Amino acid sequence: MALSGNCRTNPKEQASVQNSFPDVVELNVGGQVYYTRHSTLVGTPNSLLGKLFSSKKDASNDLARDPKGRYFIDRDGFLFRYVLDYLRDKQVVLPDHFPEKGRLRKEAEYFQLPDLVKLLTPDDIKHSPDDYFHSDYEDGSQGSDHRQCPPPSLVPADRKSGFITVGYRGSCTMGRESQTDAKFRRVPRILICGRVALAKEVFGETLNESRDPDRTPDRYTSRFYLKFKHLERSFDMLSECGFQMVACNSSVTASFVNQHTEDKIWSSYTEYVFYRK
Repeated sequence: MALSGNCRTNPKEQASVQNSFPDVVELNVGGQVYYTRHSTLVGTPNSLLGKLFSSKKDASNDLARDPKGRYFIDRDGFLFRYVLDYLRDKQVVLPDHFPEKGRLRKEAEYFQLPDLVKLLTPDDIKHSPDDYFHSDYEDGSQGSDHRQCPPPSLVPADRKSGFITVGYRGSCTMGRESQTDAKFRRVPRILICGRVALAKEVFGETLNESRDPDRTPDRYTSRFYLKFKHLERSFDMLSECGFQMVACNSSVTASFVNQHTEDKIWSSYTEYVFYRK
């Protein structure tokens, strides 16, 4: 309720109004404008926003502002809506098939909201929250498998059957003189083809959907790929979810590097077909 001229305020309230932030705060987060109550921002005192907007000291002059005078925060403006929802309700509701969960978890870490980080962390990797962000996809370490499948004793009788195809591509450059001079190139990615729902069940957050982000679970895709580079790791995940390899095929091609040398580029592509009854 707004105070009228006839209302009295105690000294603490008057000092807060005069020396600190307004009741309604206007934010510019990465170009997205938000309006929220000051009490929402400081409702979690140990969070970054709780510290920045604390009324215990006049910190309003220390925050960056955009040309229109709004408090500016240089973070992802789209994902901040979920951070703000959490500050309001202490819970967050994400859309179905939300592809930005990993990035939202990064935002939660930045804003120092450990309970939100826990909500966004899959149950099977909560013991090691850094595994996902430092996986072998980035630095060559083993990381976590992030397996989503339950143990066989807990598998429902109506679990969906289907096929998943794993594609693996590699190449090397080899001279005619000696095979010891072969220069192997890094395998760019492991491709996943099949029904979207099955692929997500098996690979979870290790599945990169950026090349085909709008596929519904009942549709099929041939454009997903994995965020790690070890083929055996994908086999383990498929096996733990009840899939068995039923077929595979491979092709090898060679082409000259250029017309001035006899060095050749050998390229191979292998597909492994897995099926679950």
